[in-house]
Amino acid sequence: MTRPGLPKLIATDLDGTLVRSDDTVSAYTHGVLDRVRAAGIPVVGATGRGPRLTELTRNDIRAADFLVMAGGGRVVDQSDPTGPLVLRDERLPAEVLAGLLADLEAEVGPLTVMVEASDEHDAPLWGDYHESWPYQDRFEARSRAECLSCDVIKAFARTADHHVDELLAVARRIVPPQVATLTQAGLGFIEICPPGVDKATGLAVVAQSLGVDPADVLVFGDMPNDLPMFEWAGWSRVAVANAHPTLRAAADEVTLRNDDDGVAVYLNRLLSR
Repeated sequence: MTRPGLPKLIATDLDGTLVRSDDTVSAYTHGVLDRVRAAGIPVVGATGRGPRLTELTRNDIRAADFLVMAGGGRVVDQSDPTGPLVLRDERLPAEVLAGLLADLEAEVGPLTVMVEASDEHDAPLWGDYHESWPYQDRFEARSRAECLSCDVIKAFARTADHHVDELLAVARRIVPPQVATLTQAGLGFIEICPPGVDKATGLAVVAQSLGVDPADVLVFGDMPNDLPMFEWAGWSRVAVANAHPTLRAAADEVTLRNDDDGVAVYLNRLLSR
């Protein structure tokens, strides 16, 4: 339930929430976020994008004081006058990933697997080609052995025989949470992150650094990978109208679609009242 007054921290997902279907963020949205910061409320971009996409992310949410990236595994303080400060950097050990993929394939059959191994600017994902992956310009075909040759930021998996939500349910039954965090972000793949890594634990790092209580945090999202921060934040949880049904069910409020600048429209109304 929305609390009176203004929140002390605002966090928003990017793709499908703040970013429109044409991969742009409107000038109106940038302007409203600038007004949020001018009101003294820190802004956080909370995204599944890995650190290799930091520059793209900074461009999409220019007002962000903090970035929670890789679904919570990388947290960056951008407000430090000496330059960006990494507050959290988690990796999933290669041997752990190899074991859980073997267990999952024993249950569901062969998987299409990609890994995010590098945090260098615009580094490609490695792994199995799949025509449905929307970012082919940042992909490089690599063998499973190569993909498992180092610890990873996160991994992606899909199978032709299961809808992504069904595969996620199976994976969560097989893989204990102390082994890996499993979610999905609307790309047709489940996402496999280090244990204890999600947007809530990433935001908790930010909140602790600022001395903000979760009860004073407002969040926006659209997909199941936003559920942990919806469960964690207490000021209000707002879904965009195009959100996944599970997120809409967990939301306190629903704003307009991402293509209609739903986050900015909500924030403009909040600042104006």
